[in-house]
Order: sequence, then structure tokens, then C-alpha cells
Amino acid sequence: MALVRFHWDFFGPDAVPTAEHFCRHVEEFCDREGITRPRTWTSAFPARCVATLECEEAHVRTVRDALRPKRAERIISH
Repeated sequence: MALVRFHWDFFGPDAVPTAEHFCRHVEEFCDREGITRPRTWTSAFPARCVATLECEEAHVRTVRDALRPKRAERIISH
């Protein structure tokens, strides 16, 4: 099954701790919604930090409608 990566951007001096905190809430959301095998992580760049959730494609609508990610990408798993 394909995976989907959802991304949220955070800006400013508190971007890293805010993105990390957001990931904890995303993990709680996944537990509540029964999203299996979620992976979350943050990626820091100059001037922004990106929070990422990777989960199975079957959960696209649940995540998209509730958490409103800024963008997503489909990952083909082999």
C-alpha cells in the first residue's frame, strides 16, 4: 500500500519547539482515530521548521479534513 506524507510549516524563532509540540498532538490524534503505524518527525531549515506525518494512504481524508496540512506527497512503498 502507498504511504502519504503530510507537511505543516512553522516559522519564526519558536518554529522548532512549536513543530515538535505539534507532532505530539498529531500522534495523539492518530491514536484516537485508529491511524496505524504513523511516523512523525520535524525538519529544521533556516527560517522555518516542517512537521511531517507519514501514514497509510487509507487515512488521507481523515488527516486532510481534520488537520488541514499545507501539502502532501504520495510515497510508493515496495
